[in-house]
Amino acid sequence: MATYEGLKTFKFGASVELADRLAALVVAGVKTGTCSAAVHGPDAEIGERQVCLNSAGQPVCEIETVNMQTLPFAAVTPEMAALEGEGDLSYRYWRDAHEAYFRREGTWQPDMDVIFETFRLTRILDDGFAEASEDAVKAERREAIDNGYTDLERQNG
Repeated sequence: MATYEGLKTFKFGASVELADRLAALVVAGVKTGTCSAAVHGPDAEIGERQVCLNSAGQPVCEIETVNMQTLPFAAVTPEMAALEGEGDLSYRYWRDAHEAYFRREGTWQPDMDVIFETFRLTRILDDGFAEASEDAVKAERREAIDNGYTDLERQNG
C-alpha cells in the first residue's frame, strides 16, 4: 500500500476524471462525505488520516475520517448526499451518479448496503491544485445544471 509521510494514500473514484474532480471538491471544502459499496469493506477508520492523490498520483490534501456508518443505499438522506459536494448537491443527482458508478464497478443492487464516511480537510498539500479548485466547483455545478439537475438554479433564483 502506497504511503505519503507515513499516511495511507488513495484516489477518489475509478477514473482520471473522477480522481481530479472529487479531489478538487475536497480541497475547495465542499466535499466532506463519500460512500462506497459495503461489499468492499471500509477504506478507513474513525480518526484515521489519509492523503488524497490527484489522477497523476500527486498528493493534494490530507483528510481525517470523522464518522462512518453502514446503511442501505436507499437510506442515504438528502443531507448526506449533499455532503458529497457533487453536481447540484441534490439527492437526485447523488442517487443517479452513484447508481451509475456502482453499476460500472459491478456492485449495484437496489438493496445494496453502502459505507458512508464523513471526513474533514486537515491540510492542503498542493497550492496550485487548491487555486484551481474553485473553478472546478463552478464547472461541477454548471455541468449538473446543463444535464437537467436544477436544484441550485431554483435555490439561487
